[in-house]
Amino acid sequence: MIDVPEKPRERTKYQQLIALAQSQPAVRTAVVHPCDDVSLQSAIEARKLRLIEPILVGPAERVRNVAATEGLDIAGLEIVNAEHSHHSAAKAVELVRAGQAEALMKGSLHTDELMAAVVAREGGIRTARRISHCFIMDVPGHGDALIITDAAVNIAPTLEEKVDIVQNAIDLAHALHAPEVRVAILSAMETVNAKVPSTVEAAALCKMADRGQITGALLDGPLALDNAISPEAAAIKHIVSPVAGRANVLVVPDLEAGNMLAKSLSFLARADAAGIVLGARVPIILTSRADSLLTRLASCAVAVMLAAARRNSASASIS
Repeated sequence: MIDVPEKPRERTKYQQLIALAQSQPAVRTAVVHPCDDVSLQSAIEARKLRLIEPILVGPAERVRNVAATEGLDIAGLEIVNAEHSHHSAAKAVELVRAGQAEALMKGSLHTDELMAAVVAREGGIRTARRISHCFIMDVPGHGDALIITDAAVNIAPTLEEKVDIVQNAIDLAHALHAPEVRVAILSAMETVNAKVPSTVEAAALCKMADRGQITGALLDGPLALDNAISPEAAAIKHIVSPVAGRANVLVVPDLEAGNMLAKSLSFLARADAAGIVLGARVPIILTSRADSLLTRLASCAVAVMLAAARRNSASASIS
């Protein structure tokens, strides 16, 4: 068998996103526990592109040692000393509460450690909204970037929690300047079946959108994945809808379904997956060591666009 080298593909969606974010002011970002080469490099590269202005929050000596070992230039970057990863998360959240940071960025600590500080009853940065996660996926051969939610935070969300999850994703799509937000509420089928709770919840969410309880998008569901993103599949099933076959936001029934969908796209379709957490006072950039540098920069760009949207919203409400 002859190995044919794969032709590198253009990742224009992320490149366009980064270019769009560069038109906005750089966001002061608390980088939480950047004690490995990947997280520190990500912050430095994002700064070079004028996406973020990093504040490095972690054990100062460890951060400097990583920089020296990896040949990374952190001259001029603010370092907030912390004793360990939990302390780093707490101090980063304090910076947000003090108005000194507009975003958080996960470094070399576990996501649970960071989120524990974010959602803490005393000293956390929760809002009235349910906290949720979105992947912004660049799928080869697919015209639009796909927002998938929630594949990382909410394990088995209730209908009430899904209202916030959907609204968070809609607000994200608007922040990314999507000209039209088309939300597919996914299930295993496109008909309502009382034996399949996700179909009943999908129908309820769509009716809630009709009644103005969810705003800013077109919703349809339940939809199976094929007739959510494939016009041909929707036509075969005779589904007439402005969303079917054209969805750019996919809402999954639970974390397991979302995780499998996102990873299937990543590992079988070679999709890239930028990640962001929504519903806190500031956007939270989640990156993985397995992410390419471009994907990590795209996650930073998403946070920049969210921060810009929040500033614009605050200005509009004042005026």
